[in-house]
Amino acid sequence: MLENAKNILLASHGTIGAQAAEQAAFNMCRKNTQITHLIVIPKFWKDILGDDWLNNDCTRNKFCNYLETELEDEVNSNISRVHKRFESLGIAYTKIIVVGEPDKSLVQACKEASYDIVLMGSPRPKGMAGLYSRMSTTFLDKNLNTYKFIAPHPNA
Repeated sequence: MLENAKNILLASHGTIGAQAAEQAAFNMCRKNTQITHLIVIPKFWKDILGDDWLNNDCTRNKFCNYLETELEDEVNSNISRVHKRFESLGIAYTKIIVVGEPDKSLVQACKEASYDIVLMGSPRPKGMAGLYSRMSTTFLDKNLNTYKFIAPHPNA
């Protein structure tokens, strides 16, 4: 299945686990492969205001602008890094950026287009530093009709 995939959805947001999925995609893509890079910004970021210390509108607006800029820079950096690599391999690349729940966003992307395979990373191992935001594999198992490959975490 992996070697015959022509239209691949790569779910990657740049973490170490997601980069393992990127590497799997780099290894399996051929010249006639189309890669779609799905970046999901978890919706909880929209609700982070820190109202306990943001006690006026000016401070709150500055913080919101700062947070949006940081997220945008992180997403753009990830897109640039992945796109350059696929471009160097001669692979057709497109991207989808959404704000939402990762598992539901992935299922929705697969309903909106036909993919041969979905590549995604595995959760980071317990004890490793980082944000704990992951897709519900139970939800995916019940709702995803596309074959999925979960790349093993390199530190597992």
